Amino acid sequence: MDSYGGKGAGGVGDDAGAGGPDQGVTPARESARGIEPTRERTPARLADAGTRAVEPAEVEASAEAVSPAGATATGDADATGPAAAAGDADETGTPAAATGAVPPRPGAVPAPSPEAGAAGAGGGVPHGPRAGIAALSLPYQVVAAVALAMVAVFACVHLAMVFLHVAPSNTLTKQHGEAVDDWVYPEFEQNWKLFAPNPLQQNNSVEVRAQIAGTDGGRRTTGWIDLSAQDAERIRGSLLPSHTEQNELRRAWDFYLGSHTEDHRPNGMRGELSERYMRRIVMLRLDEKELGGRVQKIQLRSVSRPVPAPAWSTEKADTRPAYRSCPWWRITAADRPAGATVEAAR
Repeated sequence: MDSYGGKGAGGVGDDAGAGGPDQGVTPARESARGIEPTRERTPARLADAGTRAVEPAEVEASAEAVSPAGATATGDADATGPAAAAGDADETGTPAAATGAVPPRPGAVPAPSPEAGAAGAGGGVPHGPRAGIAALSLPYQVVAAVALAMVAVFACVHLAMVFLHVAPSNTLTKQHGEAVDDWVYPEFEQNWKLFAPNPLQQNNSVEVRAQIAGTDGGRRTTGWIDLSAQDAERIRGSLLPSHTEQNELRRAWDFYLGSHTEDHRPNGMRGELSERYMRRIVMLRLDEKELGGRVQKIQLRSVSRPVPAPAWSTEKADTRPAYRSCPWWRITAADRPAGATVEAAR
């Protein structure tokens, strides 16, 4: 026995070698010898050991263990190992290795197929080819969008201008009447008398006669020439009649009547301008004819012939023509086509 009253070192070694417990070694003695005291493996300590936190190093080690390469290697090994020999049988009893299918890993979620993804994105209906503007490339889409926007703006402006032209006099037409007229005349002129409460029920025409100075020094007066009938003959049967042939003479005559009094006195500069305009239009028509001399003077008149009532109507209307004659106008070089061209060049 040693000084501690127990067995010596040899005794302790013998007991340890024999596998018996060291009854004489206490925690205090273990501390004195430099040995870490042995903790008791009680149920509470075992529970604490089972619920301890997983260290990051262990998580990384687990991730490396379950890597794609490892899984492939394991799968190859399993396919050639005893497990493949035994075979994993499915519900029909056919081994999985025999069919070539890899059994799913427990707990894994199968990935959706491309067909299912396309159907889900389109609400169950697969997307078809794009049509219209969407089928164009981005630059062409921009060009198409700009063109459509310009057309829409032009249409809105045109409708607004036509509305202001046919609408009764108001603040906008008083302030911007000139801009509206410049937009409408002459291409987009509107004549709403057809739908008025009292539509036109007469045919109006403009006629002219001239005084001719003959080569022998004598003068004579021609008969009345129907200028409106000439315009009607030119556009009759034409698929694309000229806007000038349809409206030039009529608009000029309306301009003249609107800028003169009942006794044919001009109302300011517009009246004088309308007279010059009418003379030039008439001379353009007369120069096309062989009158046998030089035109010295012209006289215009308007003829209004009421349209007779239909046979089934009981309306009684006076069908006699009404005339409104202008005074004789002297023709100068500025009124002739050649003279007008020279004056414009100056």
